[in-house]
Amino acid sequence: MRAALQGAALAFPVRCCALVGRFADPRIAESVSTLLPHLASRGVQVLVSEKAMLAASATAVTRVPEREFGERADLVIAIGGDGTLLYAARLVARHGVPLLGVNRGRLGFLTDVMPQDMLPSVDAALAGQLDADERPLLAQLHGAPGQLAQGYALNDVVMQKRETGRTLDFETRINDHYVNTHDGDGIIVASATGSTAYALSCGGPIIEPHLEALVIAPICAHTLSDRPIVVSARSVIDVALLERPDTQAQVTCDGAVLGALVPGGRLEVRAATERITLLHPADHDYYKLLRSKLHWGRGSFER
Repeated sequence: MRAALQGAALAFPVRCCALVGRFADPRIAESVSTLLPHLASRGVQVLVSEKAMLAASATAVTRVPEREFGERADLVIAIGGDGTLLYAARLVARHGVPLLGVNRGRLGFLTDVMPQDMLPSVDAALAGQLDADERPLLAQLHGAPGQLAQGYALNDVVMQKRETGRTLDFETRINDHYVNTHDGDGIIVASATGSTAYALSCGGPIIEPHLEALVIAPICAHTLSDRPIVVSARSVIDVALLERPDTQAQVTCDGAVLGALVPGGRLEVRAATERITLLHPADHDYYKLLRSKLHWGRGSFER
């Protein structure tokens, strides 16, 4: 869902901004040193983690626990790679705070503002003039006797083997319908946004990010016919881990470990009601992004 970012639903013009990134990285520190005085000149309060490693000259910041970002910030700027933006998304998942990603990483499917365009893009974000792009989240719940955990993922929820070279046996169900019994290293449930992440390396398709679909992709399946499938985003996916000697599995949300899954435990993945808002420059082109990041068209005529 794309729209101009205007109206009372979001707090614009921006008065308080949170910065997220690995500030000890010299590339990110360079961007932060440029950005801080720029935000100060526009009267924007800047929040950073109380543990942030900033240069001694970076005095115009307010240090707060990261859990307060969602409640206090009107905008979050994630400086780094896609992993940084995914981390920032988890911080504000329940609060609807928009995210702007400045790419100082590698691929950058989500952090699509280049360093040389950072200040103009930030100014446009402060004024509410960027394109707002709503992306759905995946909520996941897994349990064993006496154990329950919940998390949010913008890209994917993954169940995979842990601390052992042995493969896993597990069953999948979609909307209570039995699908398959798998033997492999695990399984990925990815949103359309996450179709260009881990699921892509497992042979999954690229899905346009605004389609309401999920990708279910086995990881290193023992049977070659065990292929990725695409289902409605309204589906409920259940994964049950089966008994097997030395079975150890863990569940991650966007790469962050949520907990262990034991034989008899159950992983449930469904769409969350919460959504994440990404901010893009006006000239953002998803297919141009794919061409750039996946090196399409090299050696042939490029448009």
